[in-house]
Amino acid sequence: MSQHRRRKASNSGPREASNGRPRNASNGRPRNASNGRPRKASNRRPRRSVRAFLLTTVVSAIFVAAGAEYVIGQLAAQPNLLAESLAALPASRAGAHLVHERQHMILMAAATGSLKIVGKPKVATKPAPPSAAGGGGGGAPIVYAPVPSPGTAQSIAYNLLPSFGFDPKTQFGCLKIMWENESGWRVTAANASGAYGIPQALPGSKMASAGPNWQTNATTQIKWGLGYIKGRYGTPCGAWAFWQNNGWY
Repeated sequence: MSQHRRRKASNSGPREASNGRPRNASNGRPRNASNGRPRKASNRRPRRSVRAFLLTTVVSAIFVAAGAEYVIGQLAAQPNLLAESLAALPASRAGAHLVHERQHMILMAAATGSLKIVGKPKVATKPAPPSAAGGGGGGAPIVYAPVPSPGTAQSIAYNLLPSFGFDPKTQFGCLKIMWENESGWRVTAANASGAYGIPQALPGSKMASAGPNWQTNATTQIKWGLGYIKGRYGTPCGAWAFWQNNGWY
């Protein structure tokens, strides 16, 4: 009876290991750690976060550097319009003109700095009127011309010659050919220099002393012209002789 109770008691009570202690783990010890010590908080997760952050930062920096290099390359590849315009400026007409003007100003400035007065300028003297001896103006060639048609500007001049003391037979030919070269005997003949009318007065407004209608009236222009010739050259043939040597009178 006592043996039966012992067996029953052994079956009903907690099972013990072969060494008489309860089985809590494969090795009979509490499951705290593989080394038999309690587990500490793991530091693997913070280390992994730092590594991921560093990796992300490095990759981002690489992408930023690559993007900046690409943008700089694109900007460098584009043509510099300002540089091209400045480079093309000296080869253009405007650039050449500016360079020429600049050189001219430099030369003028240098010449002004070294300017020395070496003498007084000479003013052209009024030519001495030819002698009226012989009616031809003192050796001046006499040009004979037929009497002009009535009503023309030449006819007006032919008839006005005696009032200024000129012989129409000897002086009209010189006057005719000289004013033919000057204006073609046209009252509205104008020159780029400002000369105007049959006698080519310079400026034309000088003829206003002979009449207010000096711009269109042949008589007014011829009167002024004959007065100018008499006061400066003595006779129309004298004026014509001067004109042949100088191209003006």
